[in-house]
Amino acid sequence: MTTKTKQIIRIGQIIIEFLLEGKDTKGQFAMFEITIPGNAKVPIPRSHEQYDQTIYGLKGVMTFVVDGVPIDIAAGETCFIPRGSIHGFKNHRKEDAKALAIVTPALIGPDFFRNSTEVFCAHSPCDAEKLKKALKKYGLVPALPN
Repeated sequence: MTTKTKQIIRIGQIIIEFLLEGKDTKGQFAMFEITIPGNAKVPIPRSHEQYDQTIYGLKGVMTFVVDGVPIDIAAGETCFIPRGSIHGFKNHRKEDAKALAIVTPALIGPDFFRNSTEVFCAHSPCDAEKLKKALKKYGLVPALPN
């Protein structure tokens, strides 16, 4: 077993540090840390068609909304997001929040985040059609407002 260097990806104020990707786990899972500063701009709500996601709080508190239900995730707490569930997250507090995310199977990796800044709509306004196309490539469906 070898030790890997973390891959750090910045999207706006959000920091994503990939720990393991599909090629490291024979496609079984991907694992990354996500740091969200207080009141940072975050991605629009979305769902994943072909993978589940588990969140484990490491620092601070981030609020996930899964199928309309808000869930505060503090250090040591978990949240399971099954495929097909519409979800999003925010950090409503002043201090940074950090969590570990595990995606099973590993259908997204660092390339998704590197190539999809527009997916996160970090810069308003979003181009809805461009967003749908970019997300679909990775099996995600945006929950766009009407």
